[in-house]
Amino acid sequence: LFSFLPESSNLAGVRHILLVLSGKGGVGKSTISTELALSLRHSGKKVGILDVDLCGPSIPRMFRVQDNDVHQCDSGWVPVFVDQDKSISLMSIGFLLEKPDDAVVWRGPKKNALIKQFVADVAWGDLDFLIVDTPPGTSDEHISTVEALRPYKPLGAILVTTPQAVSVGDVRRELTFCKKTGLRVLGIVENMSGFVCPHCSECTNIFSKGGGEELAKHAGVPFLGCVPLDPQLSQSLEEGRDFIQEFPKSSAFPALARIAQQILDGTSQRSS
Repeated sequence: LFSFLPESSNLAGVRHILLVLSGKGGVGKSTISTELALSLRHSGKKVGILDVDLCGPSIPRMFRVQDNDVHQCDSGWVPVFVDQDKSISLMSIGFLLEKPDDAVVWRGPKKNALIKQFVADVAWGDLDFLIVDTPPGTSDEHISTVEALRPYKPLGAILVTTPQAVSVGDVRRELTFCKKTGLRVLGIVENMSGFVCPHCSECTNIFSKGGGEELAKHAGVPFLGCVPLDPQLSQSLEEGRDFIQEFPKSSAFPALARIAQQILDGTSQRSS
């Protein structure tokens, strides 16, 4: 009788929900979602990642769990745990495809139904943070995600851009989307911001610099920081090495630790 109430749902034990958004593809939303989850775990938090990028589910591969199966329990799907102490759990359509190369050729209503099912039917248990990795753009998948999560009062959205003007322009549209849907913007992250050469330590701004910070200033939202490109981290992902172990040694780690700390500070201020 009371199944429609958030209190009796699978998200009842989730303290904070964060959405990772961008108006553009290829800016590294999944990478930022993954690295943010690892940074929060380093701060002793228990984290879940819900991958609603239905056509490009890359999160399972980043954690080397793409061959895992999702099991059912009394309250729905059990997410896939990526480590022994079960501090990071994942749910993605990648776990539900019969073959990894299967394409999700679906119209909107079918995608929207799956997103609603992901929100309602994954047994997350107790989590400090649930990070929702979204597809590019401001399409109906975004509207479905925001509407399905609205009863659970998400903490807000982190917007990811790369520094150049083309990307920043698309992310500006995402700010409008957040305004129209009443989603609070926690801040902007400038990803792929400079490349530190592993041989000479010189920093090269491959994609120009400062676009994300400029946009944040212009829009009156917090700028959370710049995350540099780290080829060694990319290589560890490509080669299936232990990304979780290698992440703290990365040049991106201090930047992401600072971003995670700002989010933690914001949540403690809101709850005090």
